[in-house]
Amino acid sequence: MALTRNHIDRFEASMPRLEAIAYRLLGSASDAEDAVQDTFLRWQAADVDRIEVPEAWLTKVLTNLCLNQLTSARARRETYVGQWLPEPLLAGDPMLGPADTAEQRESVSYAVLTLMERLSPNERVVYVLRAAFDYPHGKIAEILDITEAGSQQIFHRAKKHIADGRARTRTEIDEAAARRIVEEFLAAATSGRTEPLVRLLTGDAIAIGDGGGKVPARTKAFEGALAVARFMRGLFTPSTAMRNLVGGPAEIHATSANGAPAIVVTVDGRVIGVMCLDVTDEGIAAFRNQANPDKLARATRRWTATDHGEPLFTAF
Repeated sequence: MALTRNHIDRFEASMPRLEAIAYRLLGSASDAEDAVQDTFLRWQAADVDRIEVPEAWLTKVLTNLCLNQLTSARARRETYVGQWLPEPLLAGDPMLGPADTAEQRESVSYAVLTLMERLSPNERVVYVLRAAFDYPHGKIAEILDITEAGSQQIFHRAKKHIADGRARTRTEIDEAAARRIVEEFLAAATSGRTEPLVRLLTGDAIAIGDGGGKVPARTKAFEGALAVARFMRGLFTPSTAMRNLVGGPAEIHATSANGAPAIVVTVDGRVIGVMCLDVTDEGIAAFRNQANPDKLARATRRWTATDHGEPLFTAF
């Protein structure tokens, strides 16, 4: 049937929530956009006037589309070149969704999105809908065609998996604090010495990079404070080779991504890397660097459309 302006308005009113759900489920902004577009096509083909609760209908359609993508994504991950990391979202991106509660903020953090890759598709759906959007288990059960008790069991299992991997991380870091953490780290990284960096890290710190086979990235994580500190010192040491690799002088900015401190590296206004820092009370526990250009298009669009201030320095 042809959609009326009212039908389109009803869908558009749901779009921010649908995009935020899809992003948390898929870990990819571009895939989330596609899933929401496919949901609209099904809305367009449906007898909309017979749909009693549009929000519930749209959520179920979107969730099923995402479940299909999650199943096929597992197969794609097996052939992915190097480490796979989610697509980062810079501060203020509407796709980050609700951030009123600690659970909502945690569900979209880069660390938790990475951990959610270990969950089964159903575990991921239940965790996202319950923790981030406060859906009752009865509603989740209807969406997944399972029992309410089954939804509760899946949620507790998923929550335990996430908690086991994220027990120490601080989730309450404001913009000013995030910038201070990044500035302190960069000062240590550019000092030319390893010791100041080691003091900022936890003993079991890790550094992971995702180049997707498009840009050089180590296939295994650096592990341990000393190994990570040496890598970071080398990464932020100016060199002709690095300048040639990135295509020119790179500007280094302090910001936040997915609610955590982050470093954005740009060349001629194009984002070529987003490094998310996982901060604990004991120090920085992880660096997750997204450098795959396929996963930085949205970050570049947002970066060029917003005021981000002057870079901290120009490197390489």
